[in-house]
Amino acid sequence: MNHARGGRFYIKEVSAVTGLSKQVIRKWEERYDIIQPVRHENGYRLYSEEDISTLLTIKSLQKKGLSIKQAMVLAKDAHVTELNYYVIQLMEIGYTCNELDLLIVLKQAYHFYGLEKFLTYVVSPFFKKIGDMWESGEWDEYQESVSSMAVKDFLVQIRRNFQYSDKAKLVLGACLPHEYHEIPVHYILLQFMLRGWKTTLIGASPAPGSIQSLITRLKPVKVLLSASTTLPFEKDPDLLSTLDLFAAENKEIEIFLGGAGAIQYTKDKTINNICVTNSIEEILLT
Repeated sequence: MNHARGGRFYIKEVSAVTGLSKQVIRKWEERYDIIQPVRHENGYRLYSEEDISTLLTIKSLQKKGLSIKQAMVLAKDAHVTELNYYVIQLMEIGYTCNELDLLIVLKQAYHFYGLEKFLTYVVSPFFKKIGDMWESGEWDEYQESVSSMAVKDFLVQIRRNFQYSDKAKLVLGACLPHEYHEIPVHYILLQFMLRGWKTTLIGASPAPGSIQSLITRLKPVKVLLSASTTLPFEKDPDLLSTLDLFAAENKEIEIFLGGAGAIQYTKDKTINNICVTNSIEEILLT
């Protein structure tokens, strides 16, 4: 699709992306005043990315059984329309569990936005929507798994092909034992790579002691530990104190612990040597 004209699109292009006929787009525009195209110097309407997002949001809401009037009202909600059309496409494809099409759209979004905006505008909101749909019961475990796996595989591919200096500082990311959600770690490691760091990842549910062993061998500048659930701490009640003691013995290394499970579990715990945070800005601060 042509992204010239200041990032605006002709109605023919909007129709191709949304799957809505030009007649329907004009009808919604005139009857409900839900989108505000501008006029090009040649007289043709030009639509913004926000207009496309709004149209796709309405279409998605209609598919869920809402009337056109209900969809229009919801589409005016900034929280609903903040999803760009790539995220909405991913949600629609994720519902059908088409892994190949998920990867195609992820690739398109990556090349359209570039890595930093891709992570911010596509990966983060899509990953949140996956979790929301699964928690609400709108998606089953298979739909959640296929969509999450597609995102993870794509982020792994980006990390493997990323170029960095041999002299770059090292950050190590790790899931805790019994933790299987790798995407948050990939996400933060890519943020580091954008800033010139090299990265190493210990994947899902590493063996007890392997995190400490690899830290000792590689001597990273920073370590990111992730727990999306409290299961790692429930399975090993001594895990937190063991890691905190290890951090005390390696004060030259900054160790961070994050994730919903970690935040929940540590809220009434005393930790002296590990920084517990869900703030990416705090972790990235050098």
